Amino acid sequence: MTTAVEQIATAPAHRDVAWLREALQSAIALEHSTLPLYTAAMLSLEVQNYTTYNVIRSVLMEEMVHMAIAANMLSALGGTPRIRDLDPGYPRFGLPGGVEPDLQVGLAKLSKRQLANFMRLEAPFFLLAPEHTAESYPTIGRLYLAIKDAINGNADEVRAAFAGGGPANQVGDNIGFNTFSPDLPMDPIEQLNRGIDEILEQGEGSPAGRLTAGPEFQNEESHYGRFAELYYGATYHDPGGTALTRETEPLFFAGAEIPWPEVINTLAVPSDGYERIVRLDPDADAVAGELAAFDEIYRGMLDALQKMWVGPVDQIWPTFGQAVEAMTKLRVFSSFTFMRREIPRPLIDRLPELYPEEFGFLVRYTDLSAPVFYGPRFRLG
Repeated sequence: MTTAVEQIATAPAHRDVAWLREALQSAIALEHSTLPLYTAAMLSLEVQNYTTYNVIRSVLMEEMVHMAIAANMLSALGGTPRIRDLDPGYPRFGLPGGVEPDLQVGLAKLSKRQLANFMRLEAPFFLLAPEHTAESYPTIGRLYLAIKDAINGNADEVRAAFAGGGPANQVGDNIGFNTFSPDLPMDPIEQLNRGIDEILEQGEGSPAGRLTAGPEFQNEESHYGRFAELYYGATYHDPGGTALTRETEPLFFAGAEIPWPEVINTLAVPSDGYERIVRLDPDADAVAGELAAFDEIYRGMLDALQKMWVGPVDQIWPTFGQAVEAMTKLRVFSSFTFMRREIPRPLIDRLPELYPEEFGFLVRYTDLSAPVFYGPRFRLG
């Protein structure tokens, strides 16, 4: 039996409407997988209302929109989005759908190293290191371009699927999510292409080799550009007369200074979600309860999102309200509970023993010489 990754890596000649449905579900999982990564970094900020917080939050909000666009596209083609059980399984190599398979990513505090990962996740192809360009999907954009090619290459079948409809809802046309319908005065192929273009330009920038989206999207900075501003500590500024390349990129981030924020030194989350540490913590019951409560809120958010597409149409907006409420709770709850609990020093000293295979990951994303705290783990199980 082939895996989802193998299925969407199918040769272009075999990418039909069934492939499109599988690839769009992978796109939903891919967009979702960025949310815990970016949220963990955002929540690690001691003060959550300055430039860095607002930049990360703005990317998060658009990633949610992109996930909704992918879900609406899948719904329009007769599929049913699967959201409730999405679990990237951090730490891991690559993102769902076989995107960037060489890159190890995990839940951790904000750091230059983590920002470099975020930039790689959002990178436009022309700024990618040569050693990565031969991968099936070396960037998020390459997966979406493959989807776009399959949409255009199966135009008649796509129009037929549109006309046939499906069991899932279209969500969000009055709050900015693209919706797709045969009743709209636009060819289904153009509708889908416009949805893909929005995701591509907001993530990577315009196809013209810039780090801003086109006029249709108010020339806003791409996700890559916004993370690069935090990485370089300065706003984006086109120096003029210089081509943007991997070598010249620092010249484009020499605008107003963005001071580095105060960051809570949370321990990068190992694959067991801290279970080995918590068992040995003198406050094990309290810590375990707080972490479990956060995870329960997170599961409730995913459940609400699932119901938006598969539940009664007249309940979409009340359910959306539940999801938004859960998002707010995640921030408030974590900031005043486990993220204020310092992990006892004797347990930090035992990390090489407790996590021999993951210690390298933990030490890369945590300052083990300073006080260390628990972080959000986003567990479904």
